Amino acid sequence: GGDMEPPNSSTSGQSDVCFGVFNTSGNAQNSITSPWFSTAFGLIGLCSNLFALCVLLSSSRKLSSRARSSFLIFLSGLVVTDFMGLLVTASVIIPYHFIKFTWTEVDPGCHLCNFLGFSMVFFGQCPLLLGATMAGERFFGINHPFSRSTNISKHRAWSIVGLVWGFSCLLGLLPVLGLGRYTLQYPGSWCFLTLLPDTGNVIFCLLFALLGIFCVLLSFIFNTISVVTLCRVYHDRESVQRRRDSEVEMMVQLVGIMIIATICWMPLLIFIVQMVLQQLPASGQIQMLPMETQKMLLIYIRMVTWNQILDPWVYILFRRAVLHRIYPSLRPRPSILSLNP
Repeated sequence: GGDMEPPNSSTSGQSDVCFGVFNTSGNAQNSITSPWFSTAFGLIGLCSNLFALCVLLSSSRKLSSRARSSFLIFLSGLVVTDFMGLLVTASVIIPYHFIKFTWTEVDPGCHLCNFLGFSMVFFGQCPLLLGATMAGERFFGINHPFSRSTNISKHRAWSIVGLVWGFSCLLGLLPVLGLGRYTLQYPGSWCFLTLLPDTGNVIFCLLFALLGIFCVLLSFIFNTISVVTLCRVYHDRESVQRRRDSEVEMMVQLVGIMIIATICWMPLLIFIVQMVLQQLPASGQIQMLPMETQKMLLIYIRMVTWNQILDPWVYILFRRAVLHRIYPSLRPRPSILSLNP
């Protein structure tokens, strides 16, 4: 589409800050997007996370294990983050699809675009960081079960969740503070980091993508070691009477969360790194992303949305109550951690 003009193009320098980075036409825009697609996905995701939150709250009331309690707090933080992420982004994206408002008229100062871009980064990075945190907590809990440092209180667990939210918030604010910028993305319904090859954007894109990749890899390493440790305990004759059903349940859920995060996030994160590094030699020369790049970015973002929809179902479906029905021989036995004074 060389003949395509930037939508909502404006002569004012201020509007160019977040508009005019992608090119499209009305026909292409209508064919690839549907208001019902976004609405259905948003509603399914919100209902799934609400349901998971209700199940989590009822489970937490019956708990005596501190290890399980702290794990449920991290899981609650993840579900709340996914729910709020869907709610905030859908509240901007869905009205756009129905009204088709003009961004330069509604948001001439780029405040709404910056807020939406911040939300995409904040609610995107949080689940990856929380996944790595949960994997780390389980790694130390399983491999050093009698260490006092692995006994995380409820207050400390919520403090860790708060730290993850705070760190993700700082990361999301970087473009507002001057490092990189958020721009309107194809087909004009959402804002995100900018894949154009100038220094600020390159640094921010690489920071976002490499941090996400690091979190996924860290989760994989921690979870793999934890699973191997649990397998050894299960096959150790001396530990037969202390089978760690609670730990196995937590690990099944963690591995499920990790697999979903890897499938949904890695294509986008690798794509961002590839695009930024490929365009580096043309620094300052490229003013607009190629149409193919814009469409691929939209596809990868839609894959990421599945992460927020599927996360709660990992907890809902992989609980012991459900697993016992599928695999009846999995009878509850006391956790080895229950011996911990």
